[in-house]
Amino acid sequence: MLTTLKTAYTDTQAADLAWALGREPLPALAVLDLELGGSSLQLRLLGASHQVILEEEGGTCSETVACMPGSSTPLPLGVAKRLGEWEYEFAARVETLSRGQFAGRAQELLALVADHPNGLAGTFPGSPHAFTALLAQWHEGQVRWRTWHAYPQEGRLVVTRSRVGVRMPAAV
Repeated sequence: MLTTLKTAYTDTQAADLAWALGREPLPALAVLDLELGGSSLQLRLLGASHQVILEEEGGTCSETVACMPGSSTPLPLGVAKRLGEWEYEFAARVETLSRGQFAGRAQELLALVADHPNGLAGTFPGSPHAFTALLAQWHEGQVRWRTWHAYPQEGRLVVTRSRVGVRMPAAV
């Protein structure tokens, strides 16, 4: 699903993004509710990037990657945490692209996500290449999602990937 977000473009620098687990749902500009492998997953586009909320019998996992005033947790390159019975993993990287590369990559990603049943993308007013996009999947007992946060004025694309799965007992 592709939508135009009706808000000012507030994430103006890739370095402004922060990461948090466990936040309450923040006001969303667009939401996609999914059922994946018995899990309820909500993809949320915020005025300041994204939030994903996973709910299962075993609990809830909330991931937020956004400009969060007062946040002291910058966007990490990687995180691995145990959340109750779940294993959570997060990874992020920043791609720096030329203007032409950026435009091509933006079009490619928006087309991929817009036509995918588990995808949500929102473009911001003022630039067709200013967007946030999320794509989720169920794979081998895990819920996984990828996100893209575009900063055309910098030529930067912040790419994240996350996975949540039930912790497997150690082999004996």
